[in-house]
Amino acid sequence: MRNNLQQLLLCTALTLLSLQAHGQDVQKETISGLFPGVRFSQFVNTVENKTHYRFFYQDADVDTLSVNISAKENELEDVLDLIFEKTPLHYSIDDQQRVFIHQMEQFHTALSKDFFDPEQSADSLAHTQDERDLDRAYTGNKLWIIGEADGQDNRDVATLSGRIFSLKNGEPIIGAVVFEKQQYTRAVTDENGRFSITLPKGRHTLHVQHLGQYQEQRQVELLGDGSLLMQIDESIVSLDEVIVSSDRLSNINRTEMGVETMSIASMKRLPSVMGEVDVIKSILTLPGVKTVGESSVGFNVRGGAADQNLILLNNSTIYNPSHLFGFFSSFNGDMVEEIELHKAGMPAQYGGRLSSVLDVKGNYGNREKFHGKGGIGLLTSRLTFDGPISDKTTFLVSGRATYSDWLLNLVNEKSDLNAASASFYDLNLNLKHYFNDKNELSFSSYWSQDDFNFVADTLFNYSNRNANLNWKHYYNDRLESEIIVGIDQYEFGIEGYENPLNAYTFDFDIVQYNFKAHFTYEHNDQHTFHFGMDNIYYDMNPGDMVPLTDESIIIPETVNREKALETAFYLGDRFEINDKLTADYGVRYVIYNFLGPNQLYTYADGLPKSEATITGEEFYENNEVISTYSAPEIRVSGRYIIDNFTSIKAGYHTTRQYIHLLSNTSSATPTDTWKLSDPYIRPQQGNQFSLGFYKDLLLKDDKLEASVEVYYRGLKNLIDYRSGAELLLNNDIEQDVLNTDGRAYGLEFQVKKSTGRLNGWLSYTFSRSALQTAGDEPAEKVNGGSWYPSNFDQPHAVMLAMNYELSKRANVSLNTNYSTGRPITLPVAKFYYNGAEQVYFSDRNAYRIPDYFRIDLSMNLEGNHKVDKPAHASWSLGVYNLLGRSNPYSVYYTPVNGNLRGYQLSIYAQPIPYITYNFKF
Repeated sequence: MRNNLQQLLLCTALTLLSLQAHGQDVQKETISGLFPGVRFSQFVNTVENKTHYRFFYQDADVDTLSVNISAKENELEDVLDLIFEKTPLHYSIDDQQRVFIHQMEQFHTALSKDFFDPEQSADSLAHTQDERDLDRAYTGNKLWIIGEADGQDNRDVATLSGRIFSLKNGEPIIGAVVFEKQQYTRAVTDENGRFSITLPKGRHTLHVQHLGQYQEQRQVELLGDGSLLMQIDESIVSLDEVIVSSDRLSNINRTEMGVETMSIASMKRLPSVMGEVDVIKSILTLPGVKTVGESSVGFNVRGGAADQNLILLNNSTIYNPSHLFGFFSSFNGDMVEEIELHKAGMPAQYGGRLSSVLDVKGNYGNREKFHGKGGIGLLTSRLTFDGPISDKTTFLVSGRATYSDWLLNLVNEKSDLNAASASFYDLNLNLKHYFNDKNELSFSSYWSQDDFNFVADTLFNYSNRNANLNWKHYYNDRLESEIIVGIDQYEFGIEGYENPLNAYTFDFDIVQYNFKAHFTYEHNDQHTFHFGMDNIYYDMNPGDMVPLTDESIIIPETVNREKALETAFYLGDRFEINDKLTADYGVRYVIYNFLGPNQLYTYADGLPKSEATITGEEFYENNEVISTYSAPEIRVSGRYIIDNFTSIKAGYHTTRQYIHLLSNTSSATPTDTWKLSDPYIRPQQGNQFSLGFYKDLLLKDDKLEASVEVYYRGLKNLIDYRSGAELLLNNDIEQDVLNTDGRAYGLEFQVKKSTGRLNGWLSYTFSRSALQTAGDEPAEKVNGGSWYPSNFDQPHAVMLAMNYELSKRANVSLNTNYSTGRPITLPVAKFYYNGAEQVYFSDRNAYRIPDYFRIDLSMNLEGNHKVDKPAHASWSLGVYNLLGRSNPYSVYYTPVNGNLRGYQLSIYAQPIPYITYNFKF
C-alpha cells in the first residue's frame, strides 16, 4: 500500500512538472475575434474576459473611437497598432499584462532602478503609495460596460458574475464581499474567488471589501448578463484598523449558522504550546468546541464524540489530527491559508460524520514570486518554500520536524528515566497548474510520522498519508465543476519487546479511496444549485499481531479484514427569496454496502449477543454485499435580516455516520481502532435543531459582533461498552458493545471585537451531553437504563481571547480558559468474594474530576520593515499555563496498605515558557 501511494505521488508530481514545462513555451496570449465597428469599451471587455490583460484609460480619450478589425491569434500589440493608427493615442504594456492607453509618447510602467534604495524604509514610500492610490482611484472611476443590450430580453435585472484576484500574487481571494449600497445587495466570493450578484439594469457602483485588501469600487453599466474580473491591491493596515476576522458582513448575512472561519493571521495571534501555530488549539477557543483534557487527540463539538468530526486538508480526510498524543497539531501553520468549521450542521456536499466538518485549506504557492519561511523553536523547526515554476504552474513544499528525541536523550543521561523517546515529522507538497481561465489542475499531498516510547520495552508509531488530484473546470459564468480523486491512509503499530519470548508487533491500518464530482450552477439571481456525487471505498485491517522475532512464541492473531462502499448523491439550493429572507436547503442520499470477504456469527433473536447465544456462522465471498443501509439526510437553514445590523437564523440537519471509533478511554488516543458498520453495528444517526440571533453593535469607531445560538441534538445507534470490553484483536466486537441513544443541548454566546488596537472575543458555552443504553435485557443496560453523562459532558465553559497591538512591530495576546471537569467513574468500595478482593464501582460517570482553568500569555515581535531586506524575522515568546495550575487529565486509584488511594495525572503541571525564531524571505 505504501509503495502504491509513493508511486502516485511521484507520477502526479512528474505529470504536473511536465505540464509547466509545456506552459513555459506559451509566452503571450493572442487575440481572436470579429469586431465590426464596435465601441472601444466593448473591445476591451471582450479582451479582458478572454485573457489576463487589464486596460486602463480615460473614457474621454476613446469615447469616439470605434474598432473595425478581424483578429485571428494576433498578438495584442499588433491589434492595438491597427486600432490606434492615425490617432493621437499610444499604449504601454507592463510585465503584469496591464495595458495603459495614453496620449504621451513615453509612459513608464515599471519602478525606477533606485526605487528600492537601501536608505528607504516602509515609511519613505509615501509618494509610491500615492501613485497606487491614484491608480486605484482611476480604476474605481472607470466605467465598465457589462453585457450587451438585447431587445428580446424583457427582464429589468441582469446578473453580473465575476472573479476577484490578488494583485500581489494572482491568487483568487476568498471571502471578499461585493455589495451595492443603493440596492442593499451583497455577494461573497467562494474559494475560487467567484461571485454572482443580480441588479437592475443600469449604472451601479460596486464596492469590494476584504481583510488585508483595500476597499475598492467599480463603476459598471449593466446592459445584460455578463462577467467582470477584478484585481485588488494589498493594504497597509494602520493600528486603528486592525481586523482579526474577514467575516465582518458574513456574521449577519451568511445563511448557514454555526460556521466559524479563522485566517492564519488570526491563529498566529493566539498563544499555543511552544510557539507553534496550532489549528486544533485555535478552534478550541471557539464556543461549542471542547476537549476532554490537555494533550487529547481530537476535539468535541456540541456534545459529540471525537470521531464524529470530519477533518479535511485540501479535500483529504485526516484520521488523526495530532502529533505526540495531542501535544502538537498535525497541520503545519506555514502552509495553512484558512480554516472553516461547520458545527450547526453541514451543507449537502459534506457527509459521513455526525457533529462537524473542519475544512483546512492549504496554500498552493504564489504565482508571482518565490518565497520561503520557517521557524526554529525549542522542540520543533519548520521550513516552507513556495512560488511559480512557470507562469502557469505554482508549487508549495513544507516540512516540520521535532528534535525532542535528542533533548530527551540528553535528559536521560543524567537521570533514572528509562530510554524514553519521542519524534515526529510532517511533509506537504502542493502543485497547481493553470491551463487557462477555464481549467485548473491541482495536486495535494500530506505525509506524517510519529514514533515514541515512554518505557524501554514498547515502541508506538502512527502515520497519516494522503494524496489527491483536483480538476476545476469553468464551463461558463454560471456553471463550474470540481472533480477530485484521492487516497487517504492512517496506520499505527505497537512493538513490544520486554521479553524476547513474548515479543510482538501489532498493526492497524485503514485506507479509503475517494472520488467526488461537485457542480455549482447559478441558475438566476435567486437560485444557486450545488449537486454531485461522493464515493468512498474503505479497505481496513482492524488489527493483527505477529511475533516480532524468531525467538518469540506469540501465536499470530488476525481480525477479519473489512471493506465497504459508501456512495452519496446530493442536491442543494441557495434560494434568495427576497432582500431579507434567504433559505439554504438540500438533501443527501447515501447508499452504504458492507462487503466481503468475511465470516460472521449469527445469534438467537431477542437475546444479548454473546458466545452463549451463537446459533451459526456465515461466510461471504470477496466484494459480496453483506448488509446495506440507505437513507436520505436533510439539510435546511434559513436567515432573515431584520436590519443591516441584525439577523436571525434557524436550521435543521440530519446526518449519518458509517464508521466508528472503538475507544474505552475518555480521550481518543492514536492506538484506538476504527470499525465499519456491519449487520450488528448500525450507522450512527443524528438530527440537530438550531436557532441563532446575531447583532452588530457600533461603538464610536469600533464594532462589536454579538451572537447567541441554541441547539438540541438527538442521536441514535451510538456505541458504548460493557464493563471489561476487549477492543483490540476482537473478531466478535458486537458482543462487547452496547447500542446507545444520545442527546445533547446547549447555548453558545459570543461577543467579538474585530477592530482597533485591542481586539479579540469572549465566549460562554452551556452544554449537556447524555447517553442511554437502548437494550431491553439487564445485561445491555448501563446505570439501570437511566440517562448518564457522556465522557465529554462539560456543562460550563468560558473562553477569553485578547490581543493588544503595542506598536506596528509588537503585539501581546492573552487566553483565559475555564471549563467544568468531565465525568468519571470511581471505585467506591471493596469487598471479598470467594476469598478474592473485588472492587465495587459507582454508577457510570457519576462523579467529576476538578474543574479546568488555564491562562496563556504570548508576545510577537516583528523586525524592522525596511523593504530592501533580503529576509524578515520575528520572535514569538510566551508562557503556556502561566499560573502553573495542575489541571487534571485523569484521576486513578491504586491499593496502598490495604486501602484505595487516589492520584491525579496532570500533563502540564507547571508554567511552560517558549521562544521561537521565525523568518521569511
